[in-house]
Amino acid sequence: MRKIVRNLLAGAGVLALTLSLAGTASYAGGHQVSRPTLTGWAALPAGTFVPGSEQSGALATGNLNGFVVPFADQPIQGFSGIADNGDGTFDVLSDNGYGNQANSGDFLLRVQRLAPVFRTGQVDVLGGVNLTDPKGLVPWALTRADRVLTGADFDPESIQKVADGTYWIGDEFGPYLLHFDRAGRLLDAPVTLDGVIAPETATRTGATATARSSKGFEGLAQSPDGRYLYALLEGSITGDPAGALRLNEFDVGAKKYTGKRWTYQLDNPDFAIGDAIAVDRNRFLIIERDNGQGATAVVKRIYLATQRGGRLDKTLLVDLMNVANPRRLGGFGTTFTFPFQTIEDVVILDDSTIAVLNDNNFPFSTGRSATAADNNEWITIALPKSLDVDKRLLR
Repeated sequence: MRKIVRNLLAGAGVLALTLSLAGTASYAGGHQVSRPTLTGWAALPAGTFVPGSEQSGALATGNLNGFVVPFADQPIQGFSGIADNGDGTFDVLSDNGYGNQANSGDFLLRVQRLAPVFRTGQVDVLGGVNLTDPKGLVPWALTRADRVLTGADFDPESIQKVADGTYWIGDEFGPYLLHFDRAGRLLDAPVTLDGVIAPETATRTGATATARSSKGFEGLAQSPDGRYLYALLEGSITGDPAGALRLNEFDVGAKKYTGKRWTYQLDNPDFAIGDAIAVDRNRFLIIERDNGQGATAVVKRIYLATQRGGRLDKTLLVDLMNVANPRRLGGFGTTFTFPFQTIEDVVILDDSTIAVLNDNNFPFSTGRSATAADNNEWITIALPKSLDVDKRLLR
């Protein structure tokens, strides 16, 4: 009976989301907005777990903000990528665990299915799939003999669902592109990028690292026709100018890189990107951020980046530290801020509306309160000017 009730509530949430998005679009309070404006806010509490799963967090240390490890179940946390299912639900990628490879071997990599309910400010958890390698396509030893993938095996940071319903996921430990079916089973061996080697791979293979740890494929965009993926690194490669990030084109059908690439320049070499998605064949939305949280959070931005030759020119689209909130949604003031250390998800809902999610690094990040673990917040923002999105990219 509990499962039936939960499903009914989830269905109500999906319906509420569909109606909410249809009603807000580029409007706030019934008027066209003159600057980016908050139109929806919902949150998934930090202490939300996959019921009946497995123990996790046994090796997590440091300030756990009141939580006690090990957890009895797997946390639903750390959202690092999002795919729109087109029905009010979203497939959201959990991050790799508790901050590093050494302490995340009991964190199961998973795609969560969620639905925000802005009417109530909640997020419904509808299920999800664990990521596995049953065919033994990963050629090195995994953490678990049953080949269920963990945060010690890969660090998934970006996701795209393609036309056949399969997922391509960008990883940071390779960095690799990983291809999974809709049940979370690996379909191909991890795809490497020539000349780009993360420290985790260097340690395993004896090769020389050319990238810094946790600076792999943070963004993954899909071309409107679905033929190409565009994988954006979070950090500069050895020999490249400081703060210059490579955007690499990948042929989905051929399952190999084309050799084409563009350069995205960070405002500051110490900054990082959080996500990259396509607007059309030449334009992208890219999250750029500093490393601050709470009172030290200053730069949390979304740029519209356009291909110009071999580079990406960028124009500020949204300052996430200065969003209008005339309706005081979420109980916040008339200026809304998103002061989280890591903001790693953006999705286009229509020509004039985007959704943004944070990665709460559970249980460590404290952007809202210095003494409490962050929730995963989910916001929608109305834009003053249409993005003119290629309609093939809208689910």
